[in-house]
Amino acid sequence: MALNIRFAIPADAFVILDFIKQLAAYEREPGAVETTAADLRAQLASDRPPFECLIAELDAQPVGFALFFRNYSTWRGRPGLYLEDLLVREEYRGHGVGGALMRRLGEIVTERGWGRMEWAVLNWNTPAQSFYRDQGARPLADWTLWRLDADVLNSRRPGTKR
Repeated sequence: MALNIRFAIPADAFVILDFIKQLAAYEREPGAVETTAADLRAQLASDRPPFECLIAELDAQPVGFALFFRNYSTWRGRPGLYLEDLLVREEYRGHGVGGALMRRLGEIVTERGWGRMEWAVLNWNTPAQSFYRDQGARPLADWTLWRLDADVLNSRRPGTKR
C-alpha cells in the first residue's frame, strides 16, 4: 500500500469532520463536537484559514489526519506549530501512519523556520503518550493547560471576580 500525505483542501471538510468525531469519541466526548463540515469548508476556503490539516491516505483512502495552526513563542521570538488533533484510524495504527504524519509536521516546522511543535495529551491516554515519547517528544511537567470557554467569556468579563 502506498502512503501519501497531503494538505487538506475545502473539499475534504467531510473527511476532516469524520476524523474529528472519531477523535472526540476516543477521548470520551462524542457529543462535544459543535463544528460542521460547512464550517470547516468555509474556514479552509477563507483568505486566512484558522488551521491547516494534513490528510494521510493509503491507496487514496483517508486513514489519518493532523490538524494544526501557527502559534508564537515570545522567548524564541518565532512562530511554532500547535498540533490540535492527530488521529489514525484504529485499523491502521501500528503501520507507520502516525509517525509519517509527525515527520511531515516536523518538516513543516523546519521548512517555515518555526521554533517548535507543541500539543496537549490527555493524562489517561497512555498509548498516545508512548507514541509521542517514541517520536522524541517529552511532556512539560511544570505546565498545566488552562482554558476560558466562550460561555464564561460571554457571561462575565475576564479579570473580574465572580
